[in-house]
Amino acid sequence: MSRSWTRSTAAVSAATALALLTACGGGDDGSSGAGGKGTADKPVTLTFWAWQKGSKDVVDAFNSSHRNIRVRFEEIPSGNAGGYAKISNAVKAGNGPDLVAVEYPMLPEFVSRGALQDIGPYLTDDVRKKFLPQAVDLTTLGGKSWAVPFDAAPQTYFYRKDFFAENRIEVPRTWAEFRTAAEKAKKADPRARIATFMPDDPTTFEAMAWQAGAQWFKAEGDTWKLNTSDAATGKVADYWQGLIDDKLVQTAVSFSPEWTAALKNGSTVGYLGASWGAGVLKSTLPDQSGKWGVAPVPTWDGKPASGMLGGSTWAVTKGSGKAAAAVEFATWMSTTEDGVRARIAPGTSSAFPADVALRPAAKKAFDAGFYGGQDIYRLFDEAGASINPRWSWGPTTGTTNTTLKDRFGRVPGGSVTIRDAVRAAHDATVAELKKRGLKVEG
Repeated sequence: MSRSWTRSTAAVSAATALALLTACGGGDDGSSGAGGKGTADKPVTLTFWAWQKGSKDVVDAFNSSHRNIRVRFEEIPSGNAGGYAKISNAVKAGNGPDLVAVEYPMLPEFVSRGALQDIGPYLTDDVRKKFLPQAVDLTTLGGKSWAVPFDAAPQTYFYRKDFFAENRIEVPRTWAEFRTAAEKAKKADPRARIATFMPDDPTTFEAMAWQAGAQWFKAEGDTWKLNTSDAATGKVADYWQGLIDDKLVQTAVSFSPEWTAALKNGSTVGYLGASWGAGVLKSTLPDQSGKWGVAPVPTWDGKPASGMLGGSTWAVTKGSGKAAAAVEFATWMSTTEDGVRARIAPGTSSAFPADVALRPAAKKAFDAGFYGGQDIYRLFDEAGASINPRWSWGPTTGTTNTTLKDRFGRVPGGSVTIRDAVRAAHDATVAELKKRGLKVEG
């Protein structure tokens, strides 16, 4: 990730943001006693909800090597597929788990609704220093720590090396070249598409806007400034609208049977994803081992640039009285070689740790044979260094993304354009911010 995003600028933004967030309901840490620290004679039992690949393997490894803490794991749907709603409802009902997975984009939303507790008393400076400064900034609001960072998720492009080579298609470095490659692929095989616009997944579009230089949310003083009508967002919207209108990309729902079938039958020969996508493809398409390659995501001018697509943190829920134990487990997952190895070695996860020192261990644990032995973690490192530093998330990402998802679902049919969807999301976001009593401009 770029070091040009200074810690001081991020800290000021975070402090301002928290003042706005707590205006709509955060602040009670919900902890009790010593934070639920157990002993070997009387271990504390934690409940942990997550969907990330390898989570059960991590829990099993932790439980086999620790006596003072026991972890009960429940796999939930991914956040946007119902996981966040399940977490929110459980916390509201007073029966939430102790520790939950929350992606960076949704962390301010959960904080603003008072669903999480400040874990600062249990997260030492020595631990915080292990993580990328940007990951720490994204989990810190108003000087309080709201989650333990786990991974970063720079954009990457996965492609079928055999198809590209057989049809003499160059791996695109720019978005102009990407369209040319899409046209050549369709000409070579009328079924073939080099990517998918996933109508149910606004986060991919947001990552594209992020990469292009957009800055949708910005906190200034006591006001949230919202800007989704900027030139960068418009450029991305028009570009993808053109690809969809000219039928140069698939429009299947993310990770659906349709999407998977298209990959398996060769009608989809590329995937615009993130670092974690390497494990997804490997576990989804074992019969295609050796046929896939990984490349930097195309950029507008050919120079390295990336947004971040997802990225996970571990957060302690407001009602948990076991914060110390929960943070101890979360820290083990995020900062130890044993934790990273347990997650990655089974082959389903290609997590790119936010703890920079663990990247060699992650690279060693991930069998890159599926990608012909390509050094994909070096590519992830380079992509991470190019992440645009100007993007930040607001406290109503759930509303923004729900509206985008609804409208994007109509784009393939032609009744709504991508620009229409972005405008609708803007209006819904403004309305939600005002509903929560926050000042907003834009």
